[in-house]
Amino acid sequence: MRSKRRPFKYRIVLRYSEEDEGYIAVVPELRGCSAWGETEQKALGAVEEAASVWLESAKANSIEIPVPLDKQPVSGRYALRMPPDLYRELVFEAKAQGLSLNQFIVHKLSRAVG
Repeated sequence: MRSKRRPFKYRIVLRYSEEDEGYIAVVPELRGCSAWGETEQKALGAVEEAASVWLESAKANSIEIPVPLDKQPVSGRYALRMPPDLYRELVFEAKAQGLSLNQFIVHKLSRAVG
């Protein structure tokens, strides 16, 4: 009988490395947890195994295990300080597009992040 594989709870960043001639997979929430693979699938499998070892080691050594970001409650609020000249330009651009400053900044951030 096959054992059911639990879904992986942490986000993985995957990129191709010319220098390493393969894929590097990183779990940013688990400090130092990364793996290499010749293919995307091999890198993903390797980093999931590395994360499993990381988590087991953290438990064994009474190291706090981070709650996956996607499981953390978030408010959606963020206070941001910026130079007055930048603030003025952002307000101007927002007004020019008929948006509130908040809508304009969220729109720009959404486009930058993808």
